[in-house]
Amino acid sequence: MCSSSGTISVASSPSSEPAVAAPSGLDAVLVAIGNFAFQYRDFIAPVSIGLVVLLTMPRPFLGSRTLDRWWDLAGILVCLTGQTLRLLVIGLAYIQRGGKNKQIAADKLVIEGIFAHARHPLYVGNFLLLSGLMMIWNSPWGYLVAALLAIGLFCMARAEEVFLRRKFGPAFDDYCARVPRFIPNLRGLGATLAKFSFDWKRVLRKEYGTTFSWTTTAVILSIVERLRWDGAAAAAPAIGRLLVLWLLLAAAWGTARWMKKTRRLVSAD
Repeated sequence: MCSSSGTISVASSPSSEPAVAAPSGLDAVLVAIGNFAFQYRDFIAPVSIGLVVLLTMPRPFLGSRTLDRWWDLAGILVCLTGQTLRLLVIGLAYIQRGGKNKQIAADKLVIEGIFAHARHPLYVGNFLLLSGLMMIWNSPWGYLVAALLAIGLFCMARAEEVFLRRKFGPAFDDYCARVPRFIPNLRGLGATLAKFSFDWKRVLRKEYGTTFSWTTTAVILSIVERLRWDGAAAAAPAIGRLLVLWLLLAAAWGTARWMKKTRRLVSAD
């Protein structure tokens, strides 16, 4: 299946594309939005988050700075849940790049790994990353942006499903009948985990950029939040600790990138 980063996993390929009725009415609008969002998927979320930070003011959770620290921690945990889901998808079953000329594309249908438990697990992971970051910022406008981006993810999922139904026909219909769209069915997850060897090299090679992006965003949100609430002088100690954390993250990113460029992360895929 395609993800917001345009990835697909492997099953059997079709011999021809069966005839499927084109979407109509509201569904056609959703599919059109999904195709547009897929085309610009690498820019929509970063630009949206940037506008939220520039144009809105964060609020302490329920008016309490103490509770806000716990809410920030909850946001980080939500992000980590999304990141873990992405790692499982990438590490358990081989995925190929999808999307040609910024259009949805898939040579083969996804039915293995985490895709056996949810049809769009990477979209779910991305939504959790976005939601966790907006929890850290805790602005009503931020939550609205998260909701709008969630609609965009749904539209992309819908556009992908139309494409895959046209290409794979009954095989895709059977897959949809067995596997939920977003909320994973955990039945048989243990067997799935046991079936695959976790490819940590592939995970590092494909995911180090995403991990660095959201963790850097979380650090920036925390720094800006403290500057707006406390001023530069009072916030300096906390900002110093956050910058040290970011330097460690940057070092990890640099190491992963070096390992990729020097082909130390080559795996069987």
